[in-house]
Amino acid sequence: LRKALGLFANLRPALLFEQLADASPLKPEILAGGLDIVVVRELTGGMYFGRPQGRSEDGNTAYDTCVYTREEIERILHLAFGLARGRRKKLTLVDKANVIATSRLWRQIGGELAPQYPDVELEYMFVDNAAMQIIQRPTHFDVIVTENLFGDILTDEAGAVTGGIGLSASGNINPERAFPSMFEPVHGSAPDIAGQGKADPTATISAVALMLDHLGLPEVAAKVEAGVTADMATRRGGAQRSTSQIGDAIAEAVTAGADTSSL
Repeated sequence: LRKALGLFANLRPALLFEQLADASPLKPEILAGGLDIVVVRELTGGMYFGRPQGRSEDGNTAYDTCVYTREEIERILHLAFGLARGRRKKLTLVDKANVIATSRLWRQIGGELAPQYPDVELEYMFVDNAAMQIIQRPTHFDVIVTENLFGDILTDEAGAVTGGIGLSASGNINPERAFPSMFEPVHGSAPDIAGQGKADPTATISAVALMLDHLGLPEVAAKVEAGVTADMATRRGGAQRSTSQIGDAIAEAVTAGADTSSL
């Protein structure tokens, strides 16, 4: 689906809600000042899609191929630079350029594009160090851009330090708008609890906010985000609630006192 629709950019915000700071495995002093990261993961290239891929006839050898082209790297880096420009103007390019050839190409192209974005600070970081820094200094980051495999791993880590991937939304974007984009919670489905009213719908609702923003409705998206934030304020020490109770509470927070004609 990603490949067919050209959804080459995966945006995964990792936002720590103050009310849920206790749910983070990190110490309060590490989280001082808040945590607000967006990971931009390249989604249709790299090892997941590289060929050849398989095993030898005797089954004792397995192999994968990691391939990236200049076009694939440039388009995701332009998106990441633009996103950083609209935030805190800092972009961290995560790679493994000391070992991997494709990473060296990522780093080279990052340096070539940086002069086009003089207001954005670009830094490079090896993926193993980035994994450590997300734990030790998560507030250091603003926007992280990286390849498919590294992004898959780091986004789950970033979600965990903000209290769990159950609250994490993501957007799979076709920036060229040649095809529809796709928005979803990071956590995927949970068939083992289907119909039991246990699933937290917050990540799905936050994904709706990402979708609205992509569709050119930032004010409406902000209302949805404000509704989620308002509901978060009720969660510290609160009782367990069902899926519908959380959803209804967020819907009420979104519409309370607001002009709902655009919703």
